[in-house]
Amino acid sequence: MTALAPDTVTLPVEGMTCAACQANVQRALVRAPGVQKAAVNLMTHEAAIVFDPALTNPAALVEAINDTGYSSSLPDVVTPAAAVADDRERQQAHEYRLLLRQSLISLAIGATMMAAMPFMDGAAHAAGPWTYAAFVATTFVMAWAGRRFYVRAWKALRHRTADMNTLIAIGTGAAYLYSLVATFAPRLLHGGGVTADVYYEAVVFIIALVLLGNAMEARAKGQTTRALRELARLQPGVARVRRAGADQDLAITDVVVGDIVLVRPGERFPVDGVVLTGAGAVDEAMLTGESLPVDKQPGDRLIGATINLSGAFEVRATAVGAASVLAQIVRLMRDAQGSQAPIQRLADRVSAVFVPVVIVIAVVTFAIWMMVPNEPSLVRALTAAVAVLIIACPCAMGLAVPTAVMVASGRGAAAGVLIKGGEPLERLATVDTVIFDKTGTLTEGRPRVERVVFAEGIDEDAALRWIGAVERRSEHPLAAAIADFTRAAATDSDVSGFEAHAGRGVRALVGGVPVLIGTDALVSAEGIDTTSLRGTLDEWAANGQTPVIAARNGAVVAAFAIADTLRANAASVVTRLRESDTRVVMLTGDRKVTAEAIARRAGIDEVVAEVLPDAKVGTVKSLQREGRIVAMVGDGLNDAPALAQADVGIAMASGTDIAADAADVTLMRSDLAGVVDAFTLARRTLATMKQNLFWAFIYNVIGIPIAAGVLYPALGVQLSPVIASAAMAFSSVSVVANSLRLRRVRLS
Repeated sequence: MTALAPDTVTLPVEGMTCAACQANVQRALVRAPGVQKAAVNLMTHEAAIVFDPALTNPAALVEAINDTGYSSSLPDVVTPAAAVADDRERQQAHEYRLLLRQSLISLAIGATMMAAMPFMDGAAHAAGPWTYAAFVATTFVMAWAGRRFYVRAWKALRHRTADMNTLIAIGTGAAYLYSLVATFAPRLLHGGGVTADVYYEAVVFIIALVLLGNAMEARAKGQTTRALRELARLQPGVARVRRAGADQDLAITDVVVGDIVLVRPGERFPVDGVVLTGAGAVDEAMLTGESLPVDKQPGDRLIGATINLSGAFEVRATAVGAASVLAQIVRLMRDAQGSQAPIQRLADRVSAVFVPVVIVIAVVTFAIWMMVPNEPSLVRALTAAVAVLIIACPCAMGLAVPTAVMVASGRGAAAGVLIKGGEPLERLATVDTVIFDKTGTLTEGRPRVERVVFAEGIDEDAALRWIGAVERRSEHPLAAAIADFTRAAATDSDVSGFEAHAGRGVRALVGGVPVLIGTDALVSAEGIDTTSLRGTLDEWAANGQTPVIAARNGAVVAAFAIADTLRANAASVVTRLRESDTRVVMLTGDRKVTAEAIARRAGIDEVVAEVLPDAKVGTVKSLQREGRIVAMVGDGLNDAPALAQADVGIAMASGTDIAADAADVTLMRSDLAGVVDAFTLARRTLATMKQNLFWAFIYNVIGIPIAAGVLYPALGVQLSPVIASAAMAFSSVSVVANSLRLRRVRLS
């Protein structure tokens, strides 16, 4: 029986608030039968899962997540991407407004309680009206604004796990219970020689500040996903379709492949398609990042969501819905933002044990303070333990890497560089060797006439007319180059007896006169003298240009030098890579002479030519055995194996779909500047990840001892739980803010 190929699914996960939550869900998924790989993203609240369909299915995976105490459901595969993005944004906005409202009201209540503290009864008195009022207000805040923490902590406890909610629930619960005893049974504390102080305001402030931090995180998270939402909204919701001779406006979900879609100037193309009639300029900046419009004519391909700047088009739909380029880009970005970078594993390993360790530290702190002589031990112990629990919440640790990946993915997409996730993003930052394919990558992939010489006494315009007329009947790429070159002089010449010689040239009659156009070998074999062109032909061959000779009635008329043109900025891209100490190699199946000529013009010293696809893979492996981190840049079907073998595969979107599928990075622009942009963005992103993790770890390394009271013996300073909660919230927001700086990275 043939084994089924692994399948993938992305499931929503609600209720996660910290790195420990993320680690709990991921651990449960990895342990589930049939799961080969799972990556849980705290930013997107999603789990990307690779599983064996013979052993499990999405419904079972949803159940596995729900069993951890968090909630999940099967993904929505019917609703259009734009509608999903709008719904997600509405949910985020509602969550932000709710958190902000709860935090501000709680802060106002806490401030009122703080102002009323002088009126609250202390240890020597029975509780009075102000104390009872504080009790009622605190109970309200805990039941209304803080309810989420206690419900989630209880769920975690039922599933024998612990997370940020556990820390907050234990910390505020301990302070509340102590205050409850001080309010209603103060003699129990007096009998032990302990002051019956109340800490209601501390409980309220802790809940308020944690909620305020969550609100700020929610707002910042919304900013990190802005690029994805804006991209999903580009597709129009309605298309004008011609059916049975009548034009009608249809919802985009009702358009099918083969429909004729009409697009007027200023409108976005609602579907992918091919131009049937019409011509004009199209703005493809949303796809490529290029500001210059692209001229489109009948037969040209159009991408949905690009803008018709001029002209009226009739377009035959070739892809709609999930099959469209825009939908694939949105899906690619969602997958990328949901994937993990290798550096995330460090945070995951720490987060998995962090909360239990913090609880142990809090218990030890409480026990040590209870043994300190000549101090109100219970009060000090409780304050220190609660401060440890609150300040150690690992929110910043869980946000450190995914926020950077999300912002970088959005920034790259805006510049026409699609990076398939955190892992290739991190690998890209460490690349030290770049291999370029030649045809279609360093070069345009379309042969063009670069030079032409005519025999003496020839009417050049007349010659170009009949040469173009003959070559337009050929399908060979070199003939197409000459036909394009002669287009301005084209006329309908009297051509007959057309005959093609595969790979060598063509012969025909023009006005009854025999004509031969082809290689030097074909022309010479016909006994036509090419002695006068020998020096020119040899020079062209040495420069990697292919000579094509045109002869009429047994005499040479003209010769064309044809070459695949080097991309406009290829040389500058190579220079910039070499300036960053990156080794640059050209790898091609083309002739060595041609490859070396192109390499010289591009500034590349190292050339591997005349290699088949398997040899390309061998070259990549050879460099990897040297310890090199290799990126391969290519566009063709024959590049796909090498793209897959390289540490990072970079595909030109103008190439084949197979090449793009095999690659980790896709360049949507037609120039090579995207290669440098990808490296620049990856290196800045990796630096940001390291900064975020450093500050997240250092924050806890410094904050936990201070909260435990390490400064008290020398300075008499003990950290208030209220200050601890503010510091915890600030640490999370600072990590997100640092990641958002990637939106301003300067790219080409």
